[in-house]
Amino acid sequence: MSDVERSESASELVRTRGYLRLLALAGLVGVPVSLVAFGFLALLHEFTHLVWEALPDELGHDAPPWWWPAPWLTVAGVLVGAAIRFLPGRGGHVPIDGLGVGPVPPSHVPSIVLAALGGLPLGAVLGPEAPLIASGSALAILLTRRWRQEPGTSAYALIGVAGATAAIAVVFGSPIVAALFILEAIGLAGPQLARAILPCLLAAGVGALVYTGLGRWTGFEIASLSLPELSGPARPDLADLFWTVPVAVAIAFAMRQIHRIGHWVAPRAAGRPMIGSIAVALVIAACVGAYSILTGRSPVEVVLSGQDTLAPLATDPREWSIGALVALLVLKGIAYGASLGALRGGPVFPALFLGAAAGVLLSGLPGYGVVPAMAAGMAAATAAILPLPVASAVLVTLLLGTSAPAMAPIVLIAVVVAFISEHIADRPRGAQLEIL
Repeated sequence: MSDVERSESASELVRTRGYLRLLALAGLVGVPVSLVAFGFLALLHEFTHLVWEALPDELGHDAPPWWWPAPWLTVAGVLVGAAIRFLPGRGGHVPIDGLGVGPVPPSHVPSIVLAALGGLPLGAVLGPEAPLIASGSALAILLTRRWRQEPGTSAYALIGVAGATAAIAVVFGSPIVAALFILEAIGLAGPQLARAILPCLLAAGVGALVYTGLGRWTGFEIASLSLPELSGPARPDLADLFWTVPVAVAIAFAMRQIHRIGHWVAPRAAGRPMIGSIAVALVIAACVGAYSILTGRSPVEVVLSGQDTLAPLATDPREWSIGALVALLVLKGIAYGASLGALRGGPVFPALFLGAAAGVLLSGLPGYGVVPAMAAGMAAATAAILPLPVASAVLVTLLLGTSAPAMAPIVLIAVVVAFISEHIADRPRGAQLEIL
């Protein structure tokens, strides 16, 4: 299709009455979906604070002891296994398969919520983005049911995608990043992309008012993904560019091993979900206990998504010794891979954290700055684990704040190298890499 034909197709599309009604529905679901997403994240934050901060403090512990995660993770395994085994929807999609952005029937919401709230705050090494996507999709479909959007139709699918975008925008703190992640995950192009992009942008943009505010209303304070202000260089050095390529290749290879763990676990856990979930929870507990005993550091650094630990790592990266970083990468990587195969949640947040930790570790290479190394690590890890190169590049660039313009070349090089390395490693032996 030529550019002229695409332009005419898009022009005809926005003049269609049915499509304009679809846009209106997308705008209407933005605020309620974002409010529900805010409530979900607030509840998740409160549960996490209770388990990992308030209760240890009440019992006289300055930090959770090494054994603390084991009973909570056992409970998590039981709850996630029950959601998968007994409720419709099997707790949502398996995170090793990606983000899962298809339309979700409202009847699946109870299992998705139980698996998320039963696993994520109790120690699953996954993020909240996948259950947010699924819940947002289901809620949007439920809210527009009176307009008789039939399952299997493109309108039904687009409303679900718009709701998913509005929900995930809350945790990313950006409607643009959310729309990019959803659209790139769907893999649309041409007229399909033109049809899907406007409802996604509208739902996410209207929903963003929940946390940006409007007029004198300041909006709700949401613990979205963010980094503290980084004191990076005005521009990358030659050494930064030189090291970014092998670092991105190494991180892509490491993420491939995490993928292997998840793919090995997934079919075994699917057959016996209760046993599989509990077994993976105990594996995570063993990794956490080993990390805390070996390093003397808090077990919280290995459990959970890494969102709350990312800021301290970026603020004071030299607080972690080389041994602690190696132990963190190995043990959290194993826990992450196992979680991807058996538990329920999103893959993005732990990948970002592991990429940042790998960057801090590798910043000891001659001439390699900490901020460029972290930027390369986060970009390479995110692009390799999903892989969604455009969304990964935009997400990491926005996270870098005022350092973004200087670090943009590092981010883009790391994303491209990691994406290509992942695909080369994934292709069958002897197969040719197809470019066009």
